[in-house]
Amino acid sequence: MKLDTIEKILEFAIAKEEEANAFYMDLARRMDKAHLKAIFEDFAREELGHKQKLLGVKSGRLPMPSTERVQDLKIGDHLVEVTPGKDSTFQDALVVAMKAEKAAFKLYTELAEAADKPETKNLFLSLAQEEARHKLRFEIEYDQYTYKEN
Repeated sequence: MKLDTIEKILEFAIAKEEEANAFYMDLARRMDKAHLKAIFEDFAREELGHKQKLLGVKSGRLPMPSTERVQDLKIGDHLVEVTPGKDSTFQDALVVAMKAEKAAFKLYTELAEAADKPETKNLFLSLAQEEARHKLRFEIEYDQYTYKEN
């Protein structure tokens, strides 16, 4: 798909948020402990919130963008790729989630660079920061989990 109009860009971003929701719901189903399942279900809901923001933009409503910069611990940047499977551990799921959030951050940053209107650019930059916030939460969770395990 060629992303040459704002309409196509928004459709693409909406589809990516739907994929992210399905991804986190799948990870939640793989967890055997309720509190671990709840972590991924929470992220799935947040991805639907991103979708709603994008749908709002499509219908002419622009949300207030966040200007907050999120710290990057870069934990996920140095971990080996993991493919989720039915036997994935919580640690594996966190690695996959960190990598997915990093990719989403990069996508929204690139969409912001391609945006022709300042308000659209700001929306994508805001969504990029939300994805960075997700990655940070997964990095903290990973750090705490591996600390407990060791």
